[in-house]
Amino acid sequence: MSNGGIPHMSVELNHTIVHSLNDQESATFLAGLLGLEVGARTGPFIPVNTGNGVTLDYATVPAESITTQHYAFLVSDDVFDAAYARIQEEGITYYADPHRKIVGEINHNHGGRGIYFMDPSGHAMELITKPYGNAE
Repeated sequence: MSNGGIPHMSVELNHTIVHSLNDQESATFLAGLLGLEVGARTGPFIPVNTGNGVTLDYATVPAESITTQHYAFLVSDDVFDAAYARIQEEGITYYADPHRKIVGEINHNHGGRGIYFMDPSGHAMELITKPYGNAE
């Protein structure tokens, strides 16, 4: 598709706002599982920075304002192992599928490993070690 003569520039996701019941709890939950840092509050947001520079900015909102979203994280095998161990230690229910029907199992889609679980505000979280379409 033509860009209409607009000079080409890179496009990167910089940040997204994640509505939560409790911004500190949700930010701490994700950061703790993935070994990330919770940043200092900036206005109404508590940031969690990922390795590729994208920030999840958690914001506390009323429960009726939260729509379940899906967040997928591509992680190394070491991060997956550590997060999986934390999930098991904390008794977090996890699934091999996005429909949450295969409980307590890891999938091996796309030549890697993956799991799904819910965060404290009801968002669907996914950890994968290989990007989709990466058949080996």
